Amino acid sequence: MFGFLNIYKPEGLTSHDVVAKLRRVTKIKQIGHTGTLDPFAEGVLPVCIGKSTRLIEYLEDDKEYLASVQFGKNTDTYDVEGQITAEFDKKVTRDEVFEALKIFEGEILQYPPAFSAIKVKGKKLYEYARQGQKVEIQPRKVFIEKIELKTFDEQNQSAKILVKCSKGTYIRSIAYDLGQKLNCGGYLTNLVRTRAGKFKVENSVPLDYFDSVEKAGEKLINPLDVLNLPVLEINDFEHKKVIQGQFFENSSVQNNHFLILIYNNKIDAVAFVDDGKIKVKKVFV
Repeated sequence: MFGFLNIYKPEGLTSHDVVAKLRRVTKIKQIGHTGTLDPFAEGVLPVCIGKSTRLIEYLEDDKEYLASVQFGKNTDTYDVEGQITAEFDKKVTRDEVFEALKIFEGEILQYPPAFSAIKVKGKKLYEYARQGQKVEIQPRKVFIEKIELKTFDEQNQSAKILVKCSKGTYIRSIAYDLGQKLNCGGYLTNLVRTRAGKFKVENSVPLDYFDSVEKAGEKLINPLDVLNLPVLEINDFEHKKVIQGQFFENSSVQNNHFLILIYNNKIDAVAFVDDGKIKVKKVFV
């Protein structure tokens, strides 16, 4: 099997749990996901089957989320699973939330949550946090393409916020930072990933559906449908060059571009262009 699955990960499972189940069902060991989704979160989790795992780096990696934020408290994990660390009496209005969200637009510096898998000195941050150890966390640049207030419940002091962002953005940190900006505290109560690159929630398939290798095969997505790379069909001579790891010349493609080489309607290789020469990077034969 060679391709992608657009899995709807349920709440309560880790991304690794999803991969482990699919390995059991398909009897294929070479399976991986394209980006971790927290256990308490749900939604789109693209999964690669077989040699398509080698294509992960060429997938678009922007994300979209629908986040539910509760104001009035902070938690140590910045989400509903953590311990409450502070409570606030202040009430906020819809207009205040709407205005505060504007500071998150564009490129921002973001501090990851203390309970996250980012490594510092070879150790994950959540390992330090669970042991009560404090460690200096460095901010990271992320890009927020769009952040929009979808609903606001003034009585319950809660909001739903749509976030379109770059890879590596922590929505939990946005919830916490928003609460800090408003001086009222804030944490995530629910998180749904609605898009990952070209994988959309409306086309996702619940994990429970996959109880056989045949059902996985039915939902397999051709990598060409989700890879945003130019495609070049090659002939017999060029195919022989590819499998021998040799370059060949083609003046129809631009330099410094990655592209997919197709032979007999199948992906033959990923290559790049250097001074009119097609040089193979990864072979799939």
